[in-house]
Amino acid sequence: MTRLQQFQKIAIAEGFSWIGLLITMVLKYQFELNWPNKIVGWIHGVLFIAYCVYLALFFFTKQFSFGKSLVLFIASFIPFGTFWAERKYLRNE
Repeated sequence: MTRLQQFQKIAIAEGFSWIGLLITMVLKYQFELNWPNKIVGWIHGVLFIAYCVYLALFFFTKQFSFGKSLVLFIASFIPFGTFWAERKYLRNE
């Protein structure tokens, strides 16, 4: 598996973990169930960091331009942004 394929899988996983985080936020604040949010929050945090590390790796090895890297970074903060980024920017590499 290439680094790009790994990055694609991390981008998708990070998007799903964001959805999971939204669900567990409802459980936390509506039903006072804190533990699912802690678990999913940790998973989401690790995947977000992995996404950023891979992005930095591609940027600093000059495989991605500054503009593309910036768009991919901003997409990580937008709901469902990593799904869009993976489809638009990472599949076509």
